[in-house]
Amino acid sequence: MSPSNRTAQPSALRRFWHTWRFHLNALLLLIPLGFMPKYFADAALFRGDVGLGEHEIGDIQVGPWSLRLAELRNEAPHLDGPAGYMKDFNAALCDACVEQVKATYLRIGKPRSLRAAGVIFFGTPYRMGAQLPVAEKTQADAELWITMEGWDGSLHQASIPLSQASPATIAWLNKQGAKP
Repeated sequence: MSPSNRTAQPSALRRFWHTWRFHLNALLLLIPLGFMPKYFADAALFRGDVGLGEHEIGDIQVGPWSLRLAELRNEAPHLDGPAGYMKDFNAALCDACVEQVKATYLRIGKPRSLRAAGVIFFGTPYRMGAQLPVAEKTQADAELWITMEGWDGSLHQASIPLSQASPATIAWLNKQGAKP
């Protein structure tokens, strides 16, 4: 027998690959399908097809105007680098006040002035978003203040308990050691 007629036995890894390659490739195609429901739910949430957010607070009267406020996700604040912990909120102005409201602000604790009114909502009046900083030492009985500025220069404020606006944030604060 000449040396060229000899065939080497395939290694165990090569036999395994030839036997299971179709199944492993099919598994690699099926794994992303497990993440598709969450992807479509998130896409619908960000498009506005399922409302403003996971936890809608409802209509809040701010002077002569009103807005619908919602916590984007019903989860604890997320760490956003050096900015600290942030919580996402969405809002929509009432149809009658869209033309009258210049800016809408959100803040934990009562603002001292318009310069300290908090974070400004951005986006269209029908779906505005804001990332609210949440200090780790925030009191569990804190209030969420909404300040609205009109084109005529008028300012109106309203507050709601943080526990009503974001129960997940209150649970996170209690876990952090906040005192009521």
